[in-house]
Amino acid sequence: MANELDERLTELEMRFTHQALQLDELNQEVIACHEKIARLERDNRAYREMLQSLAPEMRESPDE
Repeated sequence: MANELDERLTELEMRFTHQALQLDELNQEVIACHEKIARLERDNRAYREMLQSLAPEMRESPDE
């Protein structure tokens, strides 16, 4: 009986360790995605500001 409980405890500890590692990996991926999204938002904002600053200089092309 004690041996069976030890085996169950060992199995649970192994599962917990595996899940903790997976959770840490997932957390690192979420952090990386968050940083990438923040960078893309900054780039997008900068591009929009550049386009807005160019808007007064843009004239209608003769084809339009």
